[in-house]
Amino acid sequence: MTSAGAPERSGTTRGGGTLYRGDLGMWSWVAHRITGVLTFFFLFSHVLDTALVRVSPNSYDSVIELYKNPVVNLFEVGLVGAVLYHALNGIRVMLVDFWEKGAKYQRVMLWSVLVVWVLVMIPGFYFMMQRTISELVGGH
Repeated sequence: MTSAGAPERSGTTRGGGTLYRGDLGMWSWVAHRITGVLTFFFLFSHVLDTALVRVSPNSYDSVIELYKNPVVNLFEVGLVGAVLYHALNGIRVMLVDFWEKGAKYQRVMLWSVLVVWVLVMIPGFYFMMQRTISELVGGH
């Protein structure tokens, strides 16, 4: 018993143990926060680079040329993956919060989110990287 009279649960204290123990729900929560932050920073940088067009059109053109780099293209694929996961998981979170059976089916919905994410990202990766891969191997 704790000093407040509530029974102490092993492994759930924040001081000495861990609350989640690496459960899939914890990782979906972590991924949702990370993808939200990444999306925010992309939008922030997008507003800044778009604002360059009014300040210095030549600088804007230079930034757009930089975006044609294969590494940036790979980051764009990552951005699409982050936004897609964040959106799909956000729908799942809303269903868990507002649907009376949401908590019961939250694990099934998470696996559904992950399956839909993979099914969309496979062709998305192909089409987004097609030009870059073609240029890297010497195609047109």
